[in-house]
Amino acid sequence: MRNSTSVEQSIDNLAHRYLDHAPGGRVRAGLTEFVVFGLKQAWACVFGAALLAVIIAARLWYPDNAALASNDFLTLAAIVIQVLMISFKLETLRELRVILLFHVVGTVMELFKTDVGSWAYEAEGFLRIGAVPLFSGFMYAAVGSYMVRVFRLFDLRFDRYPRRWVTAVVAAGIYVNFFSHHYIFDARWVLFAAVVLVYGRCVMHFRVFRRRFKMPILVSFLLVALFIWFAENIGTWSRAWLYPNQLNGWQAVSIDKLLAWFLLMIISVVLVAWVYKPEPLEADDAAEVPRLRRVAP
Repeated sequence: MRNSTSVEQSIDNLAHRYLDHAPGGRVRAGLTEFVVFGLKQAWACVFGAALLAVIIAARLWYPDNAALASNDFLTLAAIVIQVLMISFKLETLRELRVILLFHVVGTVMELFKTDVGSWAYEAEGFLRIGAVPLFSGFMYAAVGSYMVRVFRLFDLRFDRYPRRWVTAVVAAGIYVNFFSHHYIFDARWVLFAAVVLVYGRCVMHFRVFRRRFKMPILVSFLLVALFIWFAENIGTWSRAWLYPNQLNGWQAVSIDKLLAWFLLMIISVVLVAWVYKPEPLEADDAAEVPRLRRVAP
């Protein structure tokens, strides 16, 4: 793997040792690919999973009368997680720069969205800007952490990736619409059509272990958006933040939010693509791909 951390290299080494000392067979090789895929996905989610675990723990066990407000506890916990990731070299400094950018972009949107009443946090604690606790920015950073890790862990390559300046224009339009739709025409469906038009021909190739697979990049956007929607349901159940219709009792986040997360994925992809330039499939790998079945991550 390119620029892999020690943990990531260990996953590959364990899989190699397993195959080297195990009897051959397509079933065993296929199971190995599946297990390595799961391990890499879990590792890509490590920051977000750790943060979500802390949010759930705070919901279940954090004392109501604690001297430290729960929002401040979540912020400090998120900082500790980030420091540990860097200290133990589980995250590269190059990735940290992208994650910090996600943090800033997300916090700006949080300030606006809470002000117009799209969602709300409990007004407590000192580590906040206005009504927005600082841990909220780390939730966007968790998305950024996942994106940069997946790009590297699966050695992503692309066929017919659109020009980056075109994707940047679409992403800018999406970000502006998150603000402007409160005052003027909501262009989210127009922007969705633009995303389909720009990325519709693009195919993503990813290496799990020894083999490469491929899938339309739009499918990967939808799958990641669905995963974030599930995480958002856990977050609102934990009362880390609430939508207006959840103030009198929790209920599942509307499935309509999938579109918002899908569009947010485009912003995420564009930010990551400016750090890890999308590269085409190499000739040797290209000869291998047609023989492989498609697999969804």
